[in-house]
Amino acid sequence: MRVASLNKDGSIYLSPIWYAVTGERLIMVVDSSRHGDNFKAGRAFSAVVDQGDDYRSLSGLTIVGEAKEVTDPAIVSVMPDLLFEKYFYVGHPHAESYFEFGEWSGRRYFELVPTKMVGWDSRENTHAQGRERHTFPRQLASRLYERGGERG
Repeated sequence: MRVASLNKDGSIYLSPIWYAVTGERLIMVVDSSRHGDNFKAGRAFSAVVDQGDDYRSLSGLTIVGEAKEVTDPAIVSVMPDLLFEKYFYVGHPHAESYFEFGEWSGRRYFELVPTKMVGWDSRENTHAQGRERHTFPRQLASRLYERGGERG
């Protein structure tokens, strides 16, 4: 998930954030980043989760909402297991260092409480079948091959 939050000076801080879902709650993982300070200050933010390899397979969800710090020990205690299950596997070469860094950096968890969500799914649209044509910029013409194997 990519998250954009508003800094104190009015600029936007954008970065990927890992998350896990427990019950019906989406919990974001925040290490030593500006997002945590922005969330604590109640500044505006939005997030996007998307997938797809090309226009015809794109789908996603944009979320606007509030971020509330999670202090419930029951949720905080299960987050490492949820994160391991989602992002790692037994014997993963970086799992141990990820969790050690979290302890060192004071990892925090924030629940994303949506106020608005907008989803899209290009797979639901009808796309005309046809061949695609791409035109390359002139400066790349010397790199193209014409029929017969000669450079264009």
